Amino acid sequence: MDEEASWATARRLLHDDTLKSQDRLAGLLLLLYAQWPAAISRLTVDHIEETDGAVRIRLGADPVDLPAPVAELALQQVAARRSHAVLGRTDSPWLFPGGQPGRPISAWAMGERLRKLGIRLAQTRSTALFQLATELPAAVLARTLGIDITVAVKWQRAAAGDWAV
Repeated sequence: MDEEASWATARRLLHDDTLKSQDRLAGLLLLLYAQWPAAISRLTVDHIEETDGAVRIRLGADPVDLPAPVAELALQQVAARRSHAVLGRTDSPWLFPGGQPGRPISAWAMGERLRKLGIRLAQTRSTALFQLATELPAAVLARTLGIDITVAVKWQRAAAGDWAV
């Protein structure tokens, strides 16, 4: 996925109200923050922080400020999340509850939801990591996205954004 196609998809997810808000948020977490469906599915409401009007998400050690439209989707998801299980209609600690009470959506189900939006998972994540690696030092990239430092360094070198030079 090239950068222009990625931004077109991001704009669609930001503004297309016909799509489910939870799918829009999950897609944006992949497109903008290079998160795999498995990582997205394991997010809890505790990963979302709202302080002094700013909304942050903790994907790694350091929380990331969410831009206003993404922040709104995140807060909507925190408020609206419910288990999909017929017998287990209780509030869930998971940001993306699954079909079984007390369990998150499976990584496979999350991936399927994103694929139905036309998002190609591996290509989209690679595009996001490539872009982020050109803009951030590897240490910051690793801490904010929750990826290993060696992975961040490899992406940075691939993007020719080697901050060590």
